[in-house]
Amino acid sequence: MAVLAAVFLVGAVGVALIGSPDAPLGTDLYALDREGLYAVQTHVAGWLWNAVALPLLVRPAWLLPASLGILCGGLSLSLASRQRPQRTPRRRL
Repeated sequence: MAVLAAVFLVGAVGVALIGSPDAPLGTDLYALDREGLYAVQTHVAGWLWNAVALPLLVRPAWLLPASLGILCGGLSLSLASRQRPQRTPRRRL
């Protein structure tokens, strides 16, 4: 999880540095692949497109990978801090 967090956070910084930091995700995806974005829109249920996809497409492009990186970082910290069950040591005879 820590590796995924690093990849997402570095990707977010790269997206913010390469393009405009204020550019929406939808604009960047449209510039990369116009037909692909249209195909997703036509094959996804209308409620899913309106409730999930459109709010993500109007946010800055760096925000999605940064959010995923923070989420993966938190998961890696919480998974690493779990207490492992204590095993009783074996006695040597």
